[in-house]
Amino acid sequence: MIVCVCNAIREKDLRAAVRCGSEKPADVYARLGRKPKCGQCLSFAKDLISIKPASA
Repeated sequence: MIVCVCNAIREKDLRAAVRCGSEKPADVYARLGRKPKCGQCLSFAKDLISIKPASA
């Protein structure tokens, strides 16, 4: 599923960046070589980071 329309980032890509140790949404996007634009997806990225050990 696409979670960031502005950057065409898929959920699996965000999850992979979180598994690599990204601690903040900005780190997740930097790991993917992108920057948040409109910000609509940031809450989803924060949720993934907070549940990283359980389901990432």
